[in-house]
Amino acid sequence: MSDTTPRLLDDQLCFAFYTASKKFNHFYQEALKPFHLTYPQYITMLALWETSPLTVRELGQRLNLDSGTLTPLLKRLEKQGWISRDRSQKDERQVNISLTQHAVEQRDVVYDHVNQCVDILDLDLASYDDLLSQIHDVADNLDDVRSDWKIQKAF
Repeated sequence: MSDTTPRLLDDQLCFAFYTASKKFNHFYQEALKPFHLTYPQYITMLALWETSPLTVRELGQRLNLDSGTLTPLLKRLEKQGWISRDRSQKDERQVNISLTQHAVEQRDVVYDHVNQCVDILDLDLASYDDLLSQIHDVADNLDDVRSDWKIQKAF
């Protein structure tokens, strides 16, 4: 007989993250409707509002998205007037992603609308920062575990 005590579903950290993620996705789906943005498009805009222009490669690294996911997303953002895509003059293989004037003008409007999420969570700034730090720690630890698994599989 095993000495292992199983954790019930509601006691699983992975399930708590999964459930919270689904609820965030529903919130953002509704919050972003007026701007005709999906959540992946929104985080792309966040990255570009922080630093623009970026190459497709830099943007993919920042968002943890591969080019197969990012390229169609960028095409839709360009078609909607949020970004422009231009080949680099120095290296034609690189595509630079820049904000349009529309995106610059809409930044604060989008921020104001979506920042209500923090209010809904009813967290003070210290609790918010602490929770964010803990989530980053979990993600970093998962990266370490993934690296360890790759090493173990090689042997």
